[in-house]
Amino acid sequence: NTVHLIAFSIPIKKGKIECATRPNQDPLEATTGLVPLLGIDVWEHAYYVDYRNVRPDYVGAIWDVINWDTVEKRLIAAKK
Repeated sequence: NTVHLIAFSIPIKKGKIECATRPNQDPLEATTGLVPLLGIDVWEHAYYVDYRNVRPDYVGAIWDVINWDTVEKRLIAAKK
């Protein structure tokens, strides 16, 4: 089973936000040059107990617990 990290990231050189995935918890910035703003762990261990292996329900619910203030601070820092 492959681990995927979904991250909305900002490429420092391009200055735009994009969505990127990385298998096996590979570091985003070191392997792509993208600065992580938000990551969602979608490997089974992250949601099996609460969501009984129903990944779409887990991903849908994640939006209710994201700390948007932290995401904003990361975006501001990445733009500098």
